[in-house]
Amino acid sequence: MIQVTRLNGSEIIINAELIETIEAAPDTIITLTTKSKYVVREGVDEVLKKVYQYRRRLRSNNFSDDLDDISFKN
Repeated sequence: MIQVTRLNGSEIIINAELIETIEAAPDTIITLTTKSKYVVREGVDEVLKKVYQYRRRLRSNNFSDDLDDISFKN
């Protein structure tokens, strides 16, 4: 999952496994395999970076950094 920002400033979480295309037209449009489309503030390069980081984390099987995230604490 990656976190991105809509044009109105609200943050959303997108399943990176479902991303079909990312295009700059001039805003960045993320299209999922479900055909849902999201226009986001982040540029194409930044979205790609988030996807790469997400996939790297999955391959490493090291989620200890995620456990430091406040959302995982009681």
